[in-house]
Amino acid sequence: MITERESEKKRVKAVNLETFSFLLVSMCIFLYLSQKMGVGTMFKVIMYTAHDLLLNTVFFIMAIAVLAGAIANLLSEFGVISLINYMFAFLMKPLYNLPGAAIVGAITTYLSDNPAVISLANDKTFKRYFKDYELPALCNLGTSFGMGLIVTTFMMSQGKEFIKAAIIGNVGAIIGSIISVRLMIYFTKEHFKNTSNTEDTSDYDPEVFKYREIKNEGLFQRVLDSILEGGKTGVEMGLAIIPGVLFICTLVMILTFGPSIDPASGMEVYNGVAYEGVGLLPAIGKRFMFILNPLFGFTSSEAIAFPITSLGAVGAAISLVPKFISDGIAGPNEIAVFTAMGMCWSGYLSTHVGMMDALNCRKLTNNAILSHTIGGIFAGISAHYIHLLLK
Repeated sequence: MITERESEKKRVKAVNLETFSFLLVSMCIFLYLSQKMGVGTMFKVIMYTAHDLLLNTVFFIMAIAVLAGAIANLLSEFGVISLINYMFAFLMKPLYNLPGAAIVGAITTYLSDNPAVISLANDKTFKRYFKDYELPALCNLGTSFGMGLIVTTFMMSQGKEFIKAAIIGNVGAIIGSIISVRLMIYFTKEHFKNTSNTEDTSDYDPEVFKYREIKNEGLFQRVLDSILEGGKTGVEMGLAIIPGVLFICTLVMILTFGPSIDPASGMEVYNGVAYEGVGLLPAIGKRFMFILNPLFGFTSSEAIAFPITSLGAVGAAISLVPKFISDGIAGPNEIAVFTAMGMCWSGYLSTHVGMMDALNCRKLTNNAILSHTIGGIFAGISAHYIHLLLK
């Protein structure tokens, strides 16, 4: 039986220019990394990094998705999402062009992490608030606030002079999220207009604003079923993101981080442990200080390491902050920009692929990444200039 994805494939020549181009690019990357790290060390770093990501990142995200899925199902079953939709429809529609219920996705990811919004998006009751073209934009909305609470509290904990900067960063992240989501909706409307009617789809139910469906069971059974069904959805989503997180995030980490530092000699060495790398992305960033300074107010080229690292994992990025502050690389302006871009980007390169795949919108992955890249840049720019205004 031919699946939907198999039916979308087309026939090409078994060997063509694409084959040799792929081999050439792959060999160049392999040679560059192996020349820097050594072949054996390179493979050890790749394996240890992927293994650590699986144990400490993927399973952590899966746990979040299970809890978020269970909570989301309870919220749907007992009408909380219906109430939130009524309360915030006036705000979400003009800002994001999304139903009021979308605020649940922002709150959920702010308290947890990006993929938590997927558990919501796969809840049938929750989906009924959205038209087809609106659902993929939840990926960008959720990612804009991923680990927001953790990032904000961490920045505030670095000193009282950074509390206002962290709040400004939250405002910048909101501005970036609006830009990201609206750009994404533009792309999704174009995508869906030839496949479905954006004003009336099979999933969208206008009556949902007047009525909601509940399980025809007793109170205790409704609670139990909601928790189990929502948790099961979280497990499925956790499994769905594994390929994207392990492959893409490993590559980003290797290109972002540098070698280990030998404590005895203080020299850079490769020990073949997780999260070592070649430091290519920060090196490239140094060449663009003439742009980074007016846009973000960075006074040191090393500061670019934070947003670049945030592309792969904001949890890793915030670990750079204490040293940046102690070395004088980061001040209140940088903290505001770090907070905005860390929240808005929050590892989207490592999660967007899996999240869009889980939403059955793989074809829109490039659009989602492009929209979110632009949104994150404007989040940082907004935070910088808001800080200047309130300085």
